[in-house]
Amino acid sequence: MSPRAATPGPEAGSGTGPDPGNGAGPGSDSGTLAFVESPVQLLNVLEWAHAHAHAHVPASDGRRPPGAGLTLVVLSPVDPMTRGQLRRMAELAREEGHRVRWEEARGGTLAPFRTVGGLTALLRRARRVVMGDPFSRYVQLLLTLTGARELVVVDDGTATMEFVTQLAQGERLVRWHRKGGRPGPRDLLFAPVSAVARRRLRATPARTVEIFSAMPIGEVPEGVTVTANTFTWTRARFGPPRVAKGADLVGTSLVETGVVDVEHYLDAVRALASAHGAGRYFAHRRESTEKLHRLAVETGLEIVRPDLPLELIARRGPVGRTILSFPSTVVHTLPLALAGTEVRVAVCDIDPGWLTTSASPRARTFLTGVTSTARDVHRLPGTSATAAGRAGPEGTAGPTGSSVWRRSHRRERCPDSADKSGQFTQP
Repeated sequence: MSPRAATPGPEAGSGTGPDPGNGAGPGSDSGTLAFVESPVQLLNVLEWAHAHAHAHVPASDGRRPPGAGLTLVVLSPVDPMTRGQLRRMAELAREEGHRVRWEEARGGTLAPFRTVGGLTALLRRARRVVMGDPFSRYVQLLLTLTGARELVVVDDGTATMEFVTQLAQGERLVRWHRKGGRPGPRDLLFAPVSAVARRRLRATPARTVEIFSAMPIGEVPEGVTVTANTFTWTRARFGPPRVAKGADLVGTSLVETGVVDVEHYLDAVRALASAHGAGRYFAHRRESTEKLHRLAVETGLEIVRPDLPLELIARRGPVGRTILSFPSTVVHTLPLALAGTEVRVAVCDIDPGWLTTSASPRARTFLTGVTSTARDVHRLPGTSATAAGRAGPEGTAGPTGSSVWRRSHRRERCPDSADKSGQFTQP
């Protein structure tokens, strides 16, 4: 049986501009604009807003503290899984009192012009701009249009680590998996815009720059303020989760980005699942349908398409007592989101032999750095998945509020399974 994809909810109000019925609430801070392109970025904007709203006392003139009631602009991608998660996150943002403006930023040839044109006035009025992906060409273009005196960069996963290093060393902004390659024609054409954006991201006497991050930050750019993201909002809003005896496995899009060979990746997942008795595989939103179908058929894993970022899914639970991951953002964020629970996060290194011939020269050192700098995680011995899993088989956790793909001939579950019926339900 072929796996079936999750079906995101209806996209009401998906046209350019604010969603119908979602105007700014009383006291909304129209001077703060936040731009996001992924569910994780939106989650981290909510964390930043929560942290700042609780760290500042409202001024005597009645103005709300930074982060309270901001205007959140979603630069919507075309991928349906990402859009579905963004819709769910946008609902949470509205519940927190923020105004959400959904932009069909990639909906055709003229969409970028309509999006930028519609945001120009807001950008010029904004006192503060919060962004989730400084590598994004969209964000870089928008940065050239604002004179905001306060800029905030929130995490876009492990990419933040590379961004901070490049900013500190004055390098051009290039995603880590593309570093070392030659710039393409579009890169050269966009270079002047990127250069202006890079200058805007430098702190000056007239402009402050803050990095709000759960990632380990090494060399801090001069004048930049670094604030730790401890996932306080997530822990306050969700959970604590019910913890099962089993193991869950977290997927990665390293195959889709051309870093890891697909056959090596499938072998590694198979070995980890077998060694630890993992029953569920939480797919990354960018993982291909073909690869996930192969995983379901060849490993017997339940392939789960989360409808929210994994930090929220895990916090909401149920969740396995052990979460297995390859080097990725979650080895830094899940220990924070699950602080105070019995869940153990374990990471398996990427063996250099798994890398593709086209992988960036930076890939190996970057992935090693992701693992070595992770706090409060168990590092599995060795660099191969086979050597990594020497603990005995564990049971599997029960269902989450996520859509699930099944295989036609499922392997029998372990006796310790928290879900005795073996059934998973959709939200």
